[in-house]
Amino acid sequence: IIIATGARANYLGLESEAKYKNRGVSACAVCDGALPMFRNQPLVVVGGGDSAVEEATYLTNFASRVYLIHRRDTLRASKIMADRATRNEKIEIVWNHQVVEVLGDETKVTGVRLENTVDGSHRELACGGMFAAIGHTPNTSFLKGQVETNEAGYIRWVKPFRTWTSVEGVFAAGDVADDYYRQAITSAGTGCMAALDAERWL
Repeated sequence: IIIATGARANYLGLESEAKYKNRGVSACAVCDGALPMFRNQPLVVVGGGDSAVEEATYLTNFASRVYLIHRRDTLRASKIMADRATRNEKIEIVWNHQVVEVLGDETKVTGVRLENTVDGSHRELACGGMFAAIGHTPNTSFLKGQVETNEAGYIRWVKPFRTWTSVEGVFAAGDVADDYYRQAITSAGTGCMAALDAERWL
């Protein structure tokens, strides 16, 4: 058996967010950032880790401005990534705020409603799109603990450079076993590895 069920991007869980998915709400800047609908528009990135800074930095290639919305007053990102964000003239970090509603018309996102995490006040921010950069969840709940996973739920490879799991004859490939790279090319590579490992096991 090869498990290759992937991982899904985390979203905020807002009803308005779901309404505008693929109409201005995304969780992948590299996938969607170059689309015409986002070009020369102010864009919002939600998050405070390395991934959020990477997404915001990438989007500056297309957006007129990028607002990085973070719930706290310091980024969780590494110092070098945090410095990259603060030095970029096209990135504005909006501290101590969270998105509570995605605003839009019949066709697309037009802005977000923000809530101040300190005093509870609200404000609206005009934008042409919102990118959620708040992590991923591996699709492993169906396994119900039958295969060993790490603390985040990703399947653990029990032998370095092999796709072997904790169960004999069961292999894992792609994002379901990768909480670090999460790229199509690395998934394809481990898919090849898992196929070879399975064939050799048989």
